[in-house]
Amino acid sequence: MNIIFLILVLFSVGFAGWRQVFGEHSAGAPSPMEALSSAMVDSAGSAVELAIGLVGVMALFLGLMKVAEAGGMLQILSRLIRPLMIRLFPDVPPDHPAMGAMALFLAINTSSVTLLPTGVIALRAAAGSAEPAAILPTTLFATIGSTCVAIVAAKLYSRFAPIPQIKDSESLPDDNRPETDNDLEPIHSPASGYPFWVSLLALAVLAAMIPLAILYGNIVSPWILPGLMVGFLIFGVVRKVHIYEVFVEGATEGFQVALRIIPYLVAILVAVGMLRASGALEKMVSLLGPATSKLGLPAEALPMALMRPLSGSGAYGILASIINDPAIGPDSYTGVLVSTLQGSTETTFYVMAVYFGAVQVRRVRHALAAGLTADVAGILFAIIACSFLFR
Repeated sequence: MNIIFLILVLFSVGFAGWRQVFGEHSAGAPSPMEALSSAMVDSAGSAVELAIGLVGVMALFLGLMKVAEAGGMLQILSRLIRPLMIRLFPDVPPDHPAMGAMALFLAINTSSVTLLPTGVIALRAAAGSAEPAAILPTTLFATIGSTCVAIVAAKLYSRFAPIPQIKDSESLPDDNRPETDNDLEPIHSPASGYPFWVSLLALAVLAAMIPLAILYGNIVSPWILPGLMVGFLIFGVVRKVHIYEVFVEGATEGFQVALRIIPYLVAILVAVGMLRASGALEKMVSLLGPATSKLGLPAEALPMALMRPLSGSGAYGILASIINDPAIGPDSYTGVLVSTLQGSTETTFYVMAVYFGAVQVRRVRHALAAGLTADVAGILFAIIACSFLFR
């Protein structure tokens, strides 16, 4: 992100300076460098206003998610996906401690299995969207498609990058010696997994939600947010959760999150604001727009598509700047598309840095290729879904 931030700023200043020196600006209008200076100050103020507007919405959603978490929803989801994980990764023994974290395997995590993009919905609501939850069907379609592609890609690419076989494990130090069956500690937890048919049924219900959302999206959309709130609270009551106290605890975390993102929003929105004010973004739109628009990807959405695999906070800032742009708005095709892109894939390079860095692995083998394949698939599926519903 350091390099991306520096490139955005230097490119904006360089482009504006070039226009200033060669006089490429309208008579009577502010000079390019004056416009750049004003954009820096205005964008910083807009970032703070945006973050303050997010406080209430973030508190609401994180409060509801806290109720669901306290009620054991995460354990239920873990038990649903466990039979699938065992079949996807047959080389890992079912009772191996690693099986509990296998749902976070790079390819699947990069494809971002997003059931409820609460952060994007909150941002769209703060931007004045008439239907902030309208992205649910498009996000669901894109994330299911990218996840399927990620799994297939990871399995396919593994054939070209097999794991080296260790011939003599006894010669290895104890810290590097592969675990044997005697080393394994069985998991005695509620997450032992539902029957396989239950997992398949859950997947079928999830897949069925896509055509239902497409067919009845206009009717269902106004009911989504109230339905989620009622559903989560009732779930908490059934699971004997003190819903008010837990909701307040989660809302407090949401308040803190909204304040913590202010510096990140200031940094990226100032950089994006400079890019716009310099005229560089307008130039890119005019050059790439005709080609990418034919594919359903407006040039205004290109920065989002390129930033998503690189930086989550950067992509979030670009998303905020696009849907808060009066010329675009959150409910336009471009606004819905970039909102869907935010939820369709994860930040590939960040995930790789965290996972491989945690275990000090330097050879990423086919993980990067699988992750980037999932990113491209997520963009394509997002374009397909948004083009069908919002164009």
